[in-house]
Amino acid sequence: MSDRREAGQPARQPALAGIGPFADPGLLDTLESASLDVIDDFGFGLIVMDRDGRVLGYNQAESKLSGLPADEVIGRSFFVEIGPCTNNYLVAQRYQDSASQQTSLDEQLDYVFTYRMAPTPVRLRLLARQGSPRQYLAVVLR
Repeated sequence: MSDRREAGQPARQPALAGIGPFADPGLLDTLESASLDVIDDFGFGLIVMDRDGRVLGYNQAESKLSGLPADEVIGRSFFVEIGPCTNNYLVAQRYQDSASQQTSLDEQLDYVFTYRMAPTPVRLRLLARQGSPRQYLAVVLR
């Protein structure tokens, strides 16, 4: 396979330890096949939740961003206890709508985290696969 690209085309971001970047169209497939043991390999914040919003995984990048250690977050309700600033129609409601309508979710939006931290502008990627027991919130600073 050639690494050549046409003039003016941006270079592809390299995968981190074999895991694609934040905006990769195949990220949901990667997340669905990944075990919680490898979520620290992602180069962006990642919160893995069950479909009720209970935190199953919380990677080091997200821990650095939020200032919360993973062991204080795992098992708690993300939208009520950890990130209540996301318990609104822009974030939490999109996950609920996806589950109730039995559809997959893959949306990005610019957002500002405000709970327990100075206002922090981020880009969020909300991901959930129809029928999956997990949903994901990916976070990068902007």
